[in-house]
Amino acid sequence: MSSKTKIVVLHLKELIYTGIFAVLGILFIVLLIIMFLPKNKDNNSNIIQPANSYMPGVYTTSLVLNDNIVDIEVTVDETNINSIRIVNLDEAVATMYPLIEPAFEDLVTQICENQSLDGLTYSDDNKYTSMVLLDAIKASLHKAESAAAANSLEEQ
Repeated sequence: MSSKTKIVVLHLKELIYTGIFAVLGILFIVLLIIMFLPKNKDNNSNIIQPANSYMPGVYTTSLVLNDNIVDIEVTVDETNINSIRIVNLDEAVATMYPLIEPAFEDLVTQICENQSLDGLTYSDDNKYTSMVLLDAIKASLHKAESAAAANSLEEQ
């Protein structure tokens, strides 16, 4: 029986490089798995919560147009915007600002339909009129949200 002894020479430098590349390869594979696996959604995501919560009531914001006060009145319940209307619109103001009523009606239709102030569109002809009216509507809705937040803090 002849047994030949085999001598294996391992260089320490090559072992270190091989170990480092193996660890980096494993980390790379783990990173890819983490990136491309779908994330778990919370169980609470199935519960639909209202986007806005308001204190039910009627909230007004005043606009001053040519020394005349025009009120924007927003009526809300706990989760919906029920109506928006112009109060105290004088004929002189309507004559001086002929685009105020059509621009307002267009905004009201979009807001009541979407129940949100996001994604509103208006034409370039009445851009600034719409922006002024939209700011007044936002202010009224902010009053309703603030009242709801204050009410929820009182309950706690």
